[in-house]
Formats: sequence, C-alpha cells, structure tokens
Amino acid sequence: MKKVLILPLLLWGIISFAQEQVIRLYPGKAPGSESWTWQEGRKDTNVFNTPVVYNVVDPTLTVVPAKSSYNTGTAVIIAPGGAFHTLSINSEGFDVARWLSAKGITCFVLKYRVVRSLTDEPAKEVMEKMGNSEKFGADVAPVFPLAIKDGLEAVAYVRNNASKYNIDPNRIGFMGFSAGGTVTMAVTQNSNASNRPDFIAPIYAYVGEMIGGKIPTEKIPAFIVAASDDQLGLASHSVGIYNNWMAAGQDAELHMYSKGGHGFGLRTQEIPTDTWIERFADWLGARGLLWPPNPKGWMANSNYQLMKKNEVAREEGFHNDWANLKRFEADNKLWAKVVPKDRVVFMGNSITEGWKNIDSAFFSGRQYINRGISGQTTPQMLLRFRQDVIDLKPGVVVLLAGINDIAGNTGAATLESIYGNIVSMAELAKASNIRVIISSVLPAYDFPWRPGLQPAQKVVELNKMLKAYAQRSGSIYVDYFSAMVDDRNGLKASLGDDGIHPNLAGYKIMEPLVEKAIQTALKAK
Repeated sequence: MKKVLILPLLLWGIISFAQEQVIRLYPGKAPGSESWTWQEGRKDTNVFNTPVVYNVVDPTLTVVPAKSSYNTGTAVIIAPGGAFHTLSINSEGFDVARWLSAKGITCFVLKYRVVRSLTDEPAKEVMEKMGNSEKFGADVAPVFPLAIKDGLEAVAYVRNNASKYNIDPNRIGFMGFSAGGTVTMAVTQNSNASNRPDFIAPIYAYVGEMIGGKIPTEKIPAFIVAASDDQLGLASHSVGIYNNWMAAGQDAELHMYSKGGHGFGLRTQEIPTDTWIERFADWLGARGLLWPPNPKGWMANSNYQLMKKNEVAREEGFHNDWANLKRFEADNKLWAKVVPKDRVVFMGNSITEGWKNIDSAFFSGRQYINRGISGQTTPQMLLRFRQDVIDLKPGVVVLLAGINDIAGNTGAATLESIYGNIVSMAELAKASNIRVIISSVLPAYDFPWRPGLQPAQKVVELNKMLKAYAQRSGSIYVDYFSAMVDDRNGLKASLGDDGIHPNLAGYKIMEPLVEKAIQTALKAK
C-alpha cells in the first residue's frame, strides 16, 4: 500500500502518491456545494464492468507525469464520463493518462462534482434513473454548472502552474468521455484566456442546449471520436461538434467507428475502436504536440515524424533482420579492400554509435571502425560479431555493451547471460588473434524510455564481473564508470543529457582512457 502524505501548500492541499499528486481545486469547500456532507466512494464491481468513483464532493486533479524518454511540454486534462453520477476512473481516466504519459505528455485526471448517489450501487442507480429522462435531467441540472466550474478551474490551475510541471502554458488540452466530453465542450465554449484549453478531444460526448456559450474565435483544434452504434444515440452529437467546428473555421478531425458502442474508453474489444487512442497520438504528433517546443541534444536535429519513421524501420528490421546483419554489409566490403594497419573495431550499442556522430574527429585519420548500433543487446551483437569484427581483421576490438540488456530491450536478461555474451565475443576475438578491450558499462540511474527498473546497482555488479574476467583472461579493462559516476551511481549530469548517453564532454572523458588501452593492446600484438 502506498503511503499518503498531506502537505499544506499555501491554500492548495496536495496529497502525494509516489510520483502522482492529488491536487484539490479549491482551498476550502467547493463553491456551490458547501452543504454537501456525503463521502466520496469507489465501486470496482458494478454493472458498468469498470471501476467508478461516485459522490465527489471535493474536486481534484491527479497528476500523472510524463514518463517517456522526454517531456513534450504538452499537458492533457482528462475528464472521465459517467452520466454526471459516476466517473469511470480507469478506462476513461487513469488508463488513458498512463498511455499518454508514455508519449511524454503530463496528464491531469479530473474528478469533478457529480449527482449524489443514495446507495452503494451508483452504476445501477444511474441506469435505473436514465429510464426516466425527466427525473434524470432534474437531478443533473443543478450539478452540471458545478462540473463546468471544476473544469475551468482545472485549466486555470494547470496554466498557472505550468512551470512547476515543465509544461508549455500554450499546450494544455482537455479530453473528456461521454459526460466528461460534455464538460469538455462546455469548458471550451464558456472560457476566457486564463482557462481556455488549447486543444480538445471530446470522446462520444453529449452536447445540447445546456452547454451554452459560443464557439471561440481562438483556434482550438478538436479531435472527435464516437461509434455509430452508440447505445445512447450520441453518434450524431459528435458529427454535430465536427460540423459546428468546421463552420466556425476551426480545425477538426472526426473518427466515427461503425462498432464500439458507448463507453469503450480504453477497453479491449478486439475491434477498431481499440486503437482510437493511437489515432489521437497521430493527431497530436502531426501538430507538433508530441515533440518538445525547444528540443535539445539529439532531438534538436530531429522531429516527431522522423522519429516515427525510424521506429517503423527498426520494427521492420527487428522482424526481418533481428541482429541488423545488413547494417554494415556495404561498408565492410569497402574495408575488406584496405590493408589492416593498427585497425581497431569499436563494437557496441547507441553509446558507441553516438560516439562517431558526436565526435567524429576521434575516428578520422585512423583505422578506427565504429560498429555501434542503437538499441542493440549483447545477443544481437554476438550474432553479428564475425562479420562486423572478425572478418575485418582488426588488431584490437573494444567491447562496450550490456546496458540495453539491463533495460530489457530484447526481453528479460540476467547479469549472467549478459556477462556470458560479452565473454563469448571476447573468446571469439582471441581465437582470431584479436586483442580484447572490455569496457565498463557506463553509469545509469534510470532509463528514460523505461523508468523504474533501477539499473544502477545492476551496472555496478556487471562491471565487477567484467573486470574480474578481464584480469583472468589477460584482456584489458577500461573503467569509464569511475570517471563518470555521480553520488547516485548514475551518469554525471554534466556528461550526458538523458542520464544514459554521453554528450561531447562525456566522450572527452572516455577517449583518453580507451586510447591508452588501445596503445597498450597494439604494443602487445
């Protein structure tokens, strides 16, 4: 169970759940519902077949930080649906937030005020009530303005605290499902500069006279999704949003699925609606919202579209050429025509590949051959070791590998299996009369593309194993780790931009260390 710590922050009460914070939207009782005395509840088993929250008295935002390899600076406020009586807190809330978080988006799950439930079966209660439209409408009418106010307060809070969450204040979106989609549209059409979302995503939303307001003249792109077989007959409402947005000269994209029903959220039904959120990501990416506004490091010379193209190419290659045997095929043929003289092959992953890209001068003018491939693990390197190292007839090979194995890039790996693959490469080199330099794995506190794996101590243990092998086998061990580690056993911030890959300053630390080892190895030949 997670520990709960209440921290008074001026007028805002913040409850910390690990990395996720729950923020109260109002300092005291929420305006308009001061007399509400009932307690919020949650029901995981119900007729909706998904967990719901009900009897919300104290509106909150729960922060789900960006957890990809980079922060896009984009934020999305997510309003779950539930007919203004419940909130489908997972399939239309946290599941969506965590999916978007992995894309570098900071998400805020909104719990807005809803109609009071009189039993502990809120889903059943609302289903029965929906059969009486007059009763249903009468119950929702006084609560709906409060839900809108909560939505407007949510946008204002995120914008006012953008710097705190590393968010661009002009990249704040609002997404809502069903009743949450109604809130999305009402917020958009009743907002001002301080609380107006920059883009919206109403998902199978209900819209009607209750929303009020006019379509803003400010450009607010809309991504709209629904299913034609919506049991509540709301497909036409999504079409209406699209038509109204287009008529107003706004940017809109509509996805209308033939099947999916109402409330599909992130539920898996084995039908096309299962992938609607991927289309949302495409839409965000096309608008630059999945790329930092001021990219740094390697990102400064790339963009989201190029990254996606490379991902597709890597995925295709992963299935058709798992070890990337063809990557250096043409270049290897050219090197075969050159007489080897003090030739050194650098075998590794992105740290080796990036070395040549960031400091190409280190490899120029000498027979220093870079055979690094980004993302690779030691079994992949072992498969291509003959053609990319042995067949080049070098005097020395520099092995730098293992961190991607620890990250699980090609599946689970033990330290023993990583060690064994590196030793196998070393033994193959020795059998071919190639001197071996074994590099320590660089320090790594966490993986930005796969956080939470706690690699730091694993790196320490693997390096001990590699150093001991080098001493026993007569190989040369290069200790980059000790020269680059910080007090957390991570990479020093000054030596890398993402905690894993060295920058130019990092490579300048590594170069004299490996150069000394290379000269020693060549003299021993």
